Amino acid sequence: MKISKYRFLLWNSSIAIALLSGSVAAQGLGQLKDIMGGSGVGGAASSLGSLSSITSASPGNAAGIIEFCMKNNYLSGGDASSIKDQLLGKLAGGGDQPAQSNPDYVNGAMGILKGGEGQSIDLNMAGLKAKATKKVCQKILDQAKSFL
Repeated sequence: MKISKYRFLLWNSSIAIALLSGSVAAQGLGQLKDIMGGSGVGGAASSLGSLSSITSASPGNAAGIIEFCMKNNYLSGGDASSIKDQLLGKLAGGGDQPAQSNPDYVNGAMGILKGGEGQSIDLNMAGLKAKATKKVCQKILDQAKSFL
């Protein structure tokens, strides 16, 4: 009797988690739609002409996003690496704490872009197309130059 009760609880918990994760993903897609000014992820690749609203809130997050983009082959080359290293140098600023432990950098390195108005986009989202992610990465790289 106890085993069937636990199965029932486990089953209901699994359903609740699945529903919650679907809701979170939908919220992320809505945020992406708002930030990109397009019609959601499906149209993101085609509507990325207006990337002006996609920016990183901090140099640390921009450095982390560049790291993420390089690791995932959305950006390559010495220019991206050089800009990331320069931003990390500014973050360290002679302090005892390494720049890589900066929370904004850590979020960026995981693919979480923190915008200036409290928005955040997870570049790992399943529905985000590689072409759209590559354009976001290039936009953040261009913005990072202004932080230097």
